[in-house]
Amino acid sequence: MTTTVDTSAVTDDAALDPRPSTLRAARETPTSLWNDSADPRELSRAIAEFGAVGATCNPVIALTCIKSDPDTWVPRIRELAALHPTAGESELGWMAVEELSIGAAKLLEPAFAATGGRDGRLSMQTDPRFHRDRDALVAQAEYFSGLAENIIVKIPATKTGIEAMEEAVFRGVSINATVSFTVPQAVAVAEALERGLDRRAAALASDSGLPASYRPEKTEFGNVVTIMGGRFDDWLKTVVKRDHLMVDPGILEWAGVAALKKAHHIFVSRGFRSRILSAAFRNHMQWSELVGGDLVVSPPFQWIVDINAARVPVDNRIDVPVDPAIIQALRDAIPDFSRGYDVDGMTVDEFERFGATVTTLRQFLDADAQLDALVRDIIVPAA
Repeated sequence: MTTTVDTSAVTDDAALDPRPSTLRAARETPTSLWNDSADPRELSRAIAEFGAVGATCNPVIALTCIKSDPDTWVPRIRELAALHPTAGESELGWMAVEELSIGAAKLLEPAFAATGGRDGRLSMQTDPRFHRDRDALVAQAEYFSGLAENIIVKIPATKTGIEAMEEAVFRGVSINATVSFTVPQAVAVAEALERGLDRRAAALASDSGLPASYRPEKTEFGNVVTIMGGRFDDWLKTVVKRDHLMVDPGILEWAGVAALKKAHHIFVSRGFRSRILSAAFRNHMQWSELVGGDLVVSPPFQWIVDINAARVPVDNRIDVPVDPAIIQALRDAIPDFSRGYDVDGMTVDEFERFGATVTTLRQFLDADAQLDALVRDIIVPAA
């Protein structure tokens, strides 16, 4: 079974058009490019050279930024510690996350204005330690949303997180679901966002029951629903290794792409007022196979550079289905693929225990702890 896409040869169209592949896709199709980093050096290039109109910040990204630019961040964190003498390392680390986010949001203001708020968004992730606390997630989402007009808040797509998303969007927060890997998660989130938006409309019409933070003038939320396609692939590869399954390894690169394509088409057919976002890149198909869709692709900066260096062809492939033989082979070999691919593959109660969810939540919690440790080493250096 052939399961790879050959992009070794540059198409005639690409040879005639010297623009970067991602810039061409951003200019010629509805597909938006966001940069999966708030590092100002990377984001500035992604906007200017590659057509990026969005970005992301979270403890993982903040940790990477601080490590990669110590000349900027080590003295800044010491300044923050001096300004806030009672703040602990966790509080100071989140101050760094806020500063990165506000700076990135500023860089994205032109795109925000040009698209009426649909793009130009900076995704800011809620504290992973709040993943079991609906009210804490809502409160932090409201706070983050107030840091800049174009901030969109990431909340995990678990049962608790989905409840928080519905309430947050009712209160005027723009939402980006995270810790989300599957079609049933994406659909459950989209349905919750619809309920939240409908509650807003009803509250506005009746002018009653409005929360203090309610902003009736807000008309474009720019809500997106992430599917971390590469992490879906990662989990299936873990299952294959764990259970000693014999499969064509090439099919494992298609699972996330298949879930992304299917979810996008469901969103369009059901008229959801949110878009799919492709994240957690493991192969270029998580961009190239989605080009043409009214959705968002959010690769890390180096992936953007590599896609353009390889001059991956810009073809409208969103409506080209994944080979049915690959889908069937994944179904036959790995039950967790069907759980993640079928709309009714999991109930909302099952999301929190899905393998990719557990793995990713633990990684986010660990990154938060690593950020704490890094700040601790800066403000309390070893003797």
